[in-house]
Amino acid sequence: MLNKFSIDYVMFPQHNTRVRNYLTDDPIEAEEFLMQLLLAHASIKTIRHEGATLTGHQFDRMLKVAAERIVSDLLRESLHVDASQIKTRFGFAA
Repeated sequence: MLNKFSIDYVMFPQHNTRVRNYLTDDPIEAEEFLMQLLLAHASIKTIRHEGATLTGHQFDRMLKVAAERIVSDLLRESLHVDASQIKTRFGFAA
């Protein structure tokens, strides 16, 4: 049985070429892992969903959601406001 999500990535791409793989069945966990990869400046090579490689809009959409969550968290912490204010003021989902 295939894992629902598979993410191929390279940590420290400026010093390393080893591609690692992360597997999960939970879409929220996949999104949170993408957030960690973005924060770590990792190179995200491939995202697969149920064995099919996500391309174009689908790939970009997953990364956009992860990036928006990072920005939302940063704004919430920096401005000391709640999630609804972040949504109203900046348009980012919390």
